[in-house]
Order: sequence, then structure tokens, then C-alpha cells
Amino acid sequence: MEWRLFDVDHQKADWVSIHEKICQLLIPVCTSLPSLTSEERKHRVEQLVKRQKYIIDLTSSTAQKFIFDGKHEKALPAALHALRFSTKVYGSSSVQLVPAYILLAEACIAFQGRASSAVIVPCLFYAQPEGHPGRFKVSPPVFCVGQGKRFLIDGVGNLQQASNYLSQAQWIVLRSPDCSSAFQHRLHRSFGLLYAADGNFDQALYHLANDIYLASSAFGLKSVEASGGYFHMANVFFCQNKMDIANSLYAEVTDIWHTFLVKSVQTQEQIHKLRAEKSPFTEDKEVEVSEDTMTEAQQAEAIQVLNAVLDIREKAPKQQPEETARVLHALAMLYYLFMDLSKAYEIGMKAFDLLKQLPQQESLEAIGYLLKLIDSQPSCTK
Repeated sequence: MEWRLFDVDHQKADWVSIHEKICQLLIPVCTSLPSLTSEERKHRVEQLVKRQKYIIDLTSSTAQKFIFDGKHEKALPAALHALRFSTKVYGSSSVQLVPAYILLAEACIAFQGRASSAVIVPCLFYAQPEGHPGRFKVSPPVFCVGQGKRFLIDGVGNLQQASNYLSQAQWIVLRSPDCSSAFQHRLHRSFGLLYAADGNFDQALYHLANDIYLASSAFGLKSVEASGGYFHMANVFFCQNKMDIANSLYAEVTDIWHTFLVKSVQTQEQIHKLRAEKSPFTEDKEVEVSEDTMTEAQQAEAIQVLNAVLDIREKAPKQQPEETARVLHALAMLYYLFMDLSKAYEIGMKAFDLLKQLPQQESLEAIGYLLKLIDSQPSCTK
């Protein structure tokens, strides 16, 4: 399999996307092994594989973050490197290639929850698929209108290219009966996004339902991994103007992230407390606390999803202030964890002021406590 960048623009995109991060890592990977004894050669090969696996993790997480950030043109080079090294390490038919194919497909689809802040214009939909997703037809692009902008829903590539990548991933999964639910749920999600971008909402909902089922089986019913399926399903119902269903699903997404972030804030508090109580005369060891740290991709997903839901809540004809306040509380916790304290305080105060106007004020204490935490940080500037 050959991997080449065809012109200066491609090379520049590759450098900005990922190559700058992995340039030094590539030197020993691309250098041929000298004449060594069998034992030395075995050790060098083991080190080479470890380095290649590290590059796979780095390029995959970078590509995923770019996708959540809406920077799909930067996601493609990173995802291609992930596929390249996955092929080298695991072989061309390994199930370990599935995540890279999914990232490439999602970069082409460019449909990461755009319906939450935009209305799909129905006049330029792609032709409906017939049977296998590989039979998508290339047609004029679908445009979205939202926040004063117009953008292509088919992103960097097109639906046909995305379908090709997903077909490769699906073929590998079908040949791997022991393929984990973690891989399968992501594949179903990508097919859901593909069909949603094509306007085939029934098929999109079918795949997103499978995504939620498999993600819940692998990670738990209320896991953040499952929340993405609920979010994209809500976007589909939003596009169909079935707002009651969409609103209930957006509420489920908010609850999942809110619960996760409450636990994350509590964990961070515990860490700070233990470090403060630590004696300077004890050995310098890391404080051992069970901590579910967020990856960069999860951080980007949380920002994208929660801001999208907030946009929906604030622009809805029928206001639901309690739901809006819950999203604001979740966002305030998120920015607090990022140590963007001014933003966290601003959003937290917005939630606090909104809740004060309601007859039921049970959540005021929790938000008030968060505001005190933010205010106690030495670097907090309001």
C-alpha cells in the first residue's frame, strides 16, 4: 500500500494536521535495521512495534479531536497515518484497522451534529441509497444554513468516499466474529451519520439504535460513549421536526454528561485535598485516586455536544429553563475542569440566575457550590 502526498497543499495540510507532532517519531520507524544479532534484532523489532502503536494512538486521537472540532480537512491526514501504521502493525485485514477507517469516513461525512445549530435545506439531497451503502451516488452537495454560515454537509470528501471506507470496515468486522461491541458501535454510528447526511433518516435511526445498544452493552447504559448515539439520533428527529422526541433525547444526553462531569469535579476535589494534606516529609509519590481522566477527543466532544444542545435550548420556541440551566451547569463544570475559570464562572452565574427565577430551586445549591470552587482558585478572574 503506497502513501504519497501529491502536491504542496497536501504536504502543508499533512504538516499542520499531524506530521509536525510525529516527525521525530518517524525517524527510527522509517530507518532500516542494521546488521544485528538475532537477540538484538528481536529487541529492536519490539521497540519498533511499541513506537508504531504509540503513533497509531496519537494520530487516531488527533484525528478524532479534529473531527469533533469541525476541522475535517485536518482530520484526514491524521487518520491516513493511523491507517498506515495500523496496517503495518496488524496487517491489512485486522479488526484493529476499523477505527482508522471510521475516522476517515467521518472526516468525509462532516456531519457531526450540525443539525443542532442548522436547518438542512431539503432541495439538494443526495440520491437515496439502494441496498448496500457502497451504492451511494455522487450528486450535488447538501448545504446547511445556520449561525449566518453556509457549509457543505459532505465536508472534505463526499458520501461515496465515506461509504467506501465504511464498506472496508464492515467487511473486516463481518470476517471477525469476535469483534468487540466497542468497535461495532462506532461502525453503526458512522453508518448512521452517513445515512443522515444522505437524507435516509429511517436507515440512520436504525444504525444509531444499534450504536446505542452496543455502546451501552460495552460501556454502560449511561456512559458518555453511548451518549453520542443519543445525540445524533436527536439530531435526526430534529431534522424531521419531531421535537418532542428530539427534546427527550437531548435531555438524556445532558443528563449523561452532567452525571459524568459531577463525578469528575468530585474526583478533582479529592485529588486537590489529598495533595494539600500530603506531608512534605513523606516520599514524593503520586496521589493514588481512581480517576477517569477525559481524553482530548472526549473534551472536544463534550464542548461540541453541550454547546449544540445549549443552542437548541436557547433558541427553542417553547423555553425549558430547567433543562437550559442543567446544560449550563454541565458546561460550567467542563470549563472548570479545563481551568478556563472565567468562562466557567460566567456560565455558572448564568445557570444560577436562571434557576433563581424558578419555583423549584433544588439545583441552586450544587451550582452555588461550583461557583465557590471556581472562586477559590487563585487564578480566577471574573
